[in-house]
Amino acid sequence: MALLFISNMDEPEAWRRELAARIDGLDFRLWPETGPVEEIDFALVWKPKPGLLAGFPRLKLIQSLGMGVDHIFEDPELPAGVPVARIVDPDMASQMSAWVLLEVLRHHRMADAYAAQQRDHVWRMRGLPDASQTTVGIMGLGVLGADAARKLAHVGFRVTGWSRSAKSIEGVTCFHGGLGFVEFLAGADILVCLLPLTAETEAIINAETLAVLPEGAFVINCARGGHLVEEDLLAAIERGHVAGAALDVFRSEPLPDDHPFWDHPKIRVYPHVAAITNPRTAADQVADNYRRMVAGQPFLNLVDPARGY
Repeated sequence: MALLFISNMDEPEAWRRELAARIDGLDFRLWPETGPVEEIDFALVWKPKPGLLAGFPRLKLIQSLGMGVDHIFEDPELPAGVPVARIVDPDMASQMSAWVLLEVLRHHRMADAYAAQQRDHVWRMRGLPDASQTTVGIMGLGVLGADAARKLAHVGFRVTGWSRSAKSIEGVTCFHGGLGFVEFLAGADILVCLLPLTAETEAIINAETLAVLPEGAFVINCARGGHLVEEDLLAAIERGHVAGAALDVFRSEPLPDDHPFWDHPKIRVYPHVAAITNPRTAADQVADNYRRMVAGQPFLNLVDPARGY
């Protein structure tokens, strides 16, 4: 019985160390040194190559190394019937909320404009930033979105949220479903995307949705690059309807050298770092799922393949 680690992003030795401290006698294997494939029961993965997981006939659980699982369900040869679990870690939620707060406040407090004034030796007050009159709209009210919404409300912003089904969060005005989507967008001075990427949410930030936002709205995407139609965002900024954007995720990662986002004066580019899985804090639940596999018990944080999250 062995655990196979597959990732070109995460630090395997940190995971080996943390999991070995929690699972006695753990057989930890690092792709591509799998050993006999029939000995692999547990796969801990980030963006495995399509078809790779189908080569392990005894696989009992596919555990994502992050909160997202779209990178797993993109595999057309994903072995049928094998459960998929995601990581739900308060540390990741805290990281994400901190990054969202950073970008909301940078825009709200006109940080880029003041940085330009400093370069030009200009001393000028640019007006009163009133959080109570600024609405931050969060698309997606799961673990990450709900945490960010609460913290933004605590800072003093008007916060709204939109989700597929009805949610209730203290201090947050919640919308849901198709009927609530347009009303939600129309009030969002700052739009934050924290949705899971599914067939329904693919390209959800597009020319049509951007046009519904108030004039001068700001866009923050820290969910998945597939949520955004990049050309539509550029066009909306060009015509002045959208003031700018902060982007942590992209359709192609790493972002190609010739991509127009790199040098755009109104777009901030981050290399998918808003929330990074911390082996120290996330290893407990991975180890718990491993022990549950050995004992034949129900797994934690399973996702619904039909919904994709």
